[in-house]
Amino acid sequence: MLYIVLVLVLAALGLLVAALITANSLWAWISIGLSILAGLLLVFDWLRRRKKRSAEAAGSAEEKADDSAEDAPETEEVSESEEGDEKKPEDAEQTVLLPATGELGDADETAEAAETTEADAAPAEAQRNGDPGEEKSDPADVAVVSELDTEIVVVDEYPRYHVIECAWLDSRDTIPLGIGEARQLGFTPCALCAPDAEIATRHRDKSNAES
Repeated sequence: MLYIVLVLVLAALGLLVAALITANSLWAWISIGLSILAGLLLVFDWLRRRKKRSAEAAGSAEEKADDSAEDAPETEEVSESEEGDEKKPEDAEQTVLLPATGELGDADETAEAAETTEADAAPAEAQRNGDPGEEKSDPADVAVVSELDTEIVVVDEYPRYHVIECAWLDSRDTIPLGIGEARQLGFTPCALCAPDAEIATRHRDKSNAES
């Protein structure tokens, strides 16, 4: 194909020279036609080669897929055989370990400690997710905070008020209020952040510092 294109290009070049020498436009037009034909042959050859390469690549991919499919069952059989050897009852019985004397007692104590921790964590988790409990405020703290206008926050449809740092608030929408106003509206202190004790302690520390 490339040889034909080369011959056409040379012929076109010769005709172009002849057209220039003889001043005959017919030779020029024939030269242009041969040049166009050579270009079309080059395009056709490029497309043919590209299609051939695509077909070869597709054939290689299919051969690889077939080879993988043929190898897969053998691999699975080997794996199953190995797993069967590993899971023999005799081997399982041989790998059973018994704790030494004294370790059983330690294990029981560890289990009891874990159960106690889970039992203690359950109320705290429930308070974080639902309505937190009410702080058991000291009467002296209640007397102090009732006269203050320190800002606390409340959450709509929940009965507790909190300091702004309370972990229960998380990403909930809060409403700022004075602590005295919140108590008058019927809100009660949160057991998690203990706002009465916290605010009363801050007030006493501030008073002592000013004194």
